[in-house]
Formats: sequence, structure tokens, C-alpha cells
Amino acid sequence: MSSSPGTIPNRSETELQQWQREGRLQVRSATAFRALAQEQGLEQAYRETHVVVASDAELTQQASLVLHLGPSDPPIRVRQVRFGPAEGHGGHGNTDLLIPMGSGGAPLLSALLKGQRLPLSIGGAPSQQQPKVELETELGLAEIPCGRLLLHRGICENGVVAVSSREGLTPTPWGPVLGPWTSALYSCRGPGSIGLSMPGLQDLGAGSPVLVGGAIGWVSGPGSGHNPATKRSPSGHALGPGACCALQVDLHGLKPSAIRSTRLPDGSSGLLVAIAAPIPLLNRSRAEQLLAPAEALSAPLLDFGIPRRVRPSPASATYAELLSGSIRLGERQLSAAPAHSPRLAEEAAAQLQEMLQSGDFPLRLPLAPLPSDRTVRALN
Repeated sequence: MSSSPGTIPNRSETELQQWQREGRLQVRSATAFRALAQEQGLEQAYRETHVVVASDAELTQQASLVLHLGPSDPPIRVRQVRFGPAEGHGGHGNTDLLIPMGSGGAPLLSALLKGQRLPLSIGGAPSQQQPKVELETELGLAEIPCGRLLLHRGICENGVVAVSSREGLTPTPWGPVLGPWTSALYSCRGPGSIGLSMPGLQDLGAGSPVLVGGAIGWVSGPGSGHNPATKRSPSGHALGPGACCALQVDLHGLKPSAIRSTRLPDGSSGLLVAIAAPIPLLNRSRAEQLLAPAEALSAPLLDFGIPRRVRPSPASATYAELLSGSIRLGERQLSAAPAHSPRLAEEAAAQLQEMLQSGDFPLRLPLAPLPSDRTVRALN
């Protein structure tokens, strides 16, 4: 180790990998590290911890299943597909299927992981080399040679709080909220989440290993809505959705216990997927950023009662308020509920901690960092 300012030494990726090979790697959850630092001080907590684990289990529709099927005889070029409860399409390979989560992909994934066989109906675009136009069969996970779950917005720095100024129920991407200004849904779990434990997602980038749905997945690059230039607190934590990364994971490695399919009121489906990421403690600044309490972290309230690209944000709420189940907006008191699963997130963190200590999870920095010069551009 080389010395850094103060009494806390810097560490290198090579040192952490060596300690992991020797079975000496000390791993804690973000919550446990914060508690240890409060009890014994940052210096002692840093000495006793080499890697911190953070986790999420947020509700998303920004995901897809890509299934690579074998050839039929005579050959077919897939255009439209119905697979159990899901609808999708082809077009990027003769028998490759792309199924969005919101179009039934979530319950399809859940059923496949539980070992169910489902009816598959394919409509093809006839050509001289692919004359078949229809195919009816049944498939289970064991009969799908290769498949991937793609999370287009897999990890995001922070979330939002959905509220509504409109009378009655207002749909949001996380479920309905009651207005005017009566209930709220918050998408990020706050302290212990990946984005609020790792400002800027600085330790994630192309090639970074991440635990996704109980299996080792990978960061493929920046995700949908990647906006690293978002407003930040003096500690560097994002005050709203900031940097985002996309993830991919092999379909056959996913665990049913780490995936939940949900049905939204508009008839579409969403997915709760447990995700956990390691945060190597390489220096003092990274350790200090993990100490931010719920009172110091906040998310913006967005008014989904007004369907505009830039929704009004009447205020922000601290995660201490959100976790208490109630937030105040002027003279109004709103009930607050999570649009995520704290239990799935905690289980993912425990699994990753065990895998890191046993050497079953690779510990490495990204091959390439997330780009810092991107911003969200309006579609006009």
C-alpha cells in the first residue's frame, strides 16, 4: 500500500485481488460499513473492510429478453412472435426473438425460470431461402440454446419520487399515485443503493462484473438516460437520476428467487430484479462517500399529473423522510411507499458478499469507464 494524506493508506486493485485469492478479503455491506464507521471511526472501519457491497431491486420496464433459437425446417424468418403471455418480434436474425419486458416479457421470464413450458407462435416473412410462414410449438428454458436479459437502465445513481397534482389515481412507471398530493412512490432505496454508495458510478464501466438476478452479469456501457452532469450535493451524491449503466446477464444463470414479475394497472408488466455491485475501498474519499446518512441524501418529487417532458418538481424529499413512510409538501402530508424491494436487495448484497469472500465473484475495475461527456437530449 502507498500512503495517502492522513492516516488512511491507498490500496490497489492488484492488492485486493491478491487478498481475495488468499481468502483474506474483508467484505461488508454499505449499511454495515456505515455502522462500523460510526462506532469505531472511519480509519478503523477502513482497516477492517476491503470491499463494500451495495444493492438495488428496482421496478423496471426498461429491459428486454433476447432469445436465440435453433433453425426450423423449412427455415423461417421471424417477424412477429407470441410466447406464452409475451409478444415480441424478430428481424435481427432468422430465429432470434426480442421480447420487451412491458409486453409480457416479465411474466414470461418468471415462468421460464420456474421450469414451465409455454406455447410459442411465430409468424414469418417468406423469402426464397426462408419459405415457412407459421410455426406453432412449445418451449421451456432447457430448449432455448442461448438467451440474455438486457437491462437498458440497470443501475442508476438516484431515483425520483412520483406524486400527482391531479384528482384521483395517476399512472406512473412504478404504479398509480393518488392525488392531489396524497401519496408518493419512490424508486430508489436510498442509503445502501449502488448509485448513492458510489457517486458517479465511478467503479462501473464496460466489462465490470455485477450480480444480476443471482448470476454474474456485466456492465455493457452507459444506460438509457445516462446523465453524469446532473446536479450534485457537496459530497458528490446525485440529487436526481444521474449516471446510468446498462447490464446484461445469461438467461440460464438467473435465479427465480431474485426475480419478481409485476402487473401494472395499464395491463403492461414490469420486473423487479435484484442487483448487487462491489465497491473497492481504494482510498479515503471513496470510504467517506459511503458515510452519507439518509438525512443527507434526497430525491426530487416529480408531478406525474402533468404529462410533460420536463415534469414540475415542487420539492425534494430526504431518504430519512421517505423511509419513515411520510413526506411533507407545504401543509400537506403524503404517504410514501417504496417502488422497489428492500428484501430482494438485501438478499443480493448477502449473496455477493459471500461470493466475493469465497472467490466465486471476479473483483476488477472496469475495462473502460462510463463516458462523462454525455447528456440527455430532448426529442423534438
